[in-house]
Amino acid sequence: MSIPFRLRPPPRRGLIAAALTLFAATAVTGSRAVGGAGNGVGYGVGKGAGSRAGDAAARPWLDAHLPPDERARLLEAELTLDERIALVHGPMALPFAGKPVPKGALGSAGYVPGVPRLGIPALQETDASLGVANPADVRPGDGATALPSSLALAASFDPQLAFDSGAMIGREARAKGFNVLLAGGANLARDPRNGRNFEYLGEDPLLAGTLAGESIRGIQSQRVISTLKHFSLNAQETNRQAVDACIDEAAHRESDLLAFQLAVERGRPGSVMCGYNLVNGEHACGNAHLLNRVLKGDWGYPGWVMSDWGAVHAVRDALAGLDQESGEQLDAQVFFGAPLKAAVEAGEVPRERLSDMVRRVLRSMFAVGLFDAAPMATNAGGAASSAPATVGAAPACDREPIDRAAHAAVARKVAAEGMVLLANRDGLLPLGAGTKRIAVIGAHADVGVPSGGGSSQVMPWGGPAAVVPVGQGGSWMQAWSKVVWHPSAPLAALRERLPGARIEFDNGRYPSRAAALAREADVAVVFVEQWMIEALDAPDLSLPEGQDALVAEVARANPNTVVVLQTGGPVLMPWLGGVKAVLAAWYAGGEGGAAIADVLTGAVNPSGRLPVSFPASLDQTPRGPLPLREGAPGERFAVEYREGSDVGYRWHAARGNKPLFAFGHGLSYTRFVHERLAARGGATVAVELDVVNTGARAGAEVVQLYAEPASGRPGRRLIGFTRVELTSGERRRVSIEADPRLLADFDAAANGWHLRGGERRVLVARDALADGLAAVVRLEERRLPAGGR
Repeated sequence: MSIPFRLRPPPRRGLIAAALTLFAATAVTGSRAVGGAGNGVGYGVGKGAGSRAGDAAARPWLDAHLPPDERARLLEAELTLDERIALVHGPMALPFAGKPVPKGALGSAGYVPGVPRLGIPALQETDASLGVANPADVRPGDGATALPSSLALAASFDPQLAFDSGAMIGREARAKGFNVLLAGGANLARDPRNGRNFEYLGEDPLLAGTLAGESIRGIQSQRVISTLKHFSLNAQETNRQAVDACIDEAAHRESDLLAFQLAVERGRPGSVMCGYNLVNGEHACGNAHLLNRVLKGDWGYPGWVMSDWGAVHAVRDALAGLDQESGEQLDAQVFFGAPLKAAVEAGEVPRERLSDMVRRVLRSMFAVGLFDAAPMATNAGGAASSAPATVGAAPACDREPIDRAAHAAVARKVAAEGMVLLANRDGLLPLGAGTKRIAVIGAHADVGVPSGGGSSQVMPWGGPAAVVPVGQGGSWMQAWSKVVWHPSAPLAALRERLPGARIEFDNGRYPSRAAALAREADVAVVFVEQWMIEALDAPDLSLPEGQDALVAEVARANPNTVVVLQTGGPVLMPWLGGVKAVLAAWYAGGEGGAAIADVLTGAVNPSGRLPVSFPASLDQTPRGPLPLREGAPGERFAVEYREGSDVGYRWHAARGNKPLFAFGHGLSYTRFVHERLAARGGATVAVELDVVNTGARAGAEVVQLYAEPASGRPGRRLIGFTRVELTSGERRRVSIEADPRLLADFDAAANGWHLRGGERRVLVARDALADGLAAVVRLEERRLPAGGR
């Protein structure tokens, strides 16, 4: 789900906040999983496991030994026309325009009623990527574990961590009665000002596709369907419903579409969510080229395409490949309700197309296991009987116990692994017992850590530490446009880690006062923040509210200054030469304060690597210093992606730019050496090398393998990576084999990949623009289909 509003001007309809009685989930969750084994129980109505054998004759689709496609075919054949129509559209499950939450819905992003007579569970849909959302407190007091931003996960370069964090969110979603998570953001960070970059996984298709796929696989291992979103080129937020993303087909296939393709292959998401924007003149949710030809045709995707909330424009979108209308109240009308039924009856939409839409939905439900577990016992009111701990006096919203401590440990691990030590002159960090006086300054570090705004906003257990409204006018603005701090204060965590130090705090409102405190300290730690929100892009890359001036004044007062960045993406650093250390902590999640203290004090050795380039100025970006277009509501305008597939670091490499910090950059408190590189070619590139920890601390190295273009022009492309953890003095031989598509060009005329034969230079480097161990390999000429190897 995305926030269904434009910030300028505010919409005419608004959210009516109200306390709501929760209804029992009608979903019957199951035990079969995509990508992993499930171990939970189901909820709602239905027959127990003991009656499954008897049901199999009357209801053959309940035979779990049959493949999902066959089960979906058998079940779909039993539906009436009205039942088919009911499965392909659904409302927001929020009080809206004077209407309450739909009966049977839990209260969340979306709801599609089931078909009780056939045992089809309802789809209870919630946002998702950073934890289970509770928009506008529609489920009063229902908190969840808040993960760090997706950029932090991407910075870990850790596929296993992506799986684990996805599984954690899946467990919480299932425990609360949800069976669809609107997760899996894989849009590339084409512009560092994008207000939603913090929800995505960086600028490289291999990294983004790999981690999105593993996160989806983790979610679905818990018998919860995950989406993959927002398909495709949802690369800016301001006026996103009117922007026409224009790109060459080959460049699209080699960049954003490749990220989605890799995520589809690894994660097998039950649903793909199309975006608000247009792509080459057609709305993404009515784009036959994207949905029918690429996704369902070339890639053979068997699941269903759901719309973003308010992104459907016509009944004919069904013919273009859209299978389900979501958040139907936000569209001009409920296109996939009565109008679609009329179109089917008139023959304008073939009945087989409607059946295909329904089968795709059912197929994903079977594949993840929503039909196959015995239902959980319910109380008289229909709610599941499990009674976990509540938050304060709020009603119990969880239907299964949630191991909050274990889930907090996952969030803390993502935050710690995802922090990137950008600079550390003179080895100022880590802070040790010898540091006697520390000035902590700015960014509400005494309260907690900030989070990004929008539909991904998670309300933590026990409620936020602070909420500051920043919107103007319109009830949607009031409901969503608020800065939320998670209650994990870096100040308290540092005091706990360094009990022998005198640690004092200044809020940074007056730089001169903060500088006076810093002048008396051994070290000054300045926390800065940049709040980003869905539906609005930043006008530039400066730190807001005079924070650049604050850092500069503190650094003049104390040369031992550390800056902790809590941002939604890259920022400029005019003060960089005056400080000694910079730590990118992103939005660090519900355990962020503790994780920041762990890294600053050396309890955790930083191992994150940048998933996005930090430009030295906006002049280094493809669209330069001008703000992204705002325009009048509904006014279409084109954005030409002239960089093509040269996104981020590839743009810098091709043009000889020297960014502030390159993709892949990150420092450690130990030292690593790469030795004995061996490379071979043929059908693809494969390398082996030794990685040695020559320092005094255990740590993790991210080995990055790049290839230069076959054409000989300047540039590089990440073709492989692996994360390796080593104790002090440990040596390990690692291997990487590249997906051949990363070495190929897409041939739009032939609709396939062309791997050119001949010599290619590859290198293992510590970032996308650094020198490293190099080798030359010879590749075979190959043609690969558009769908894969």
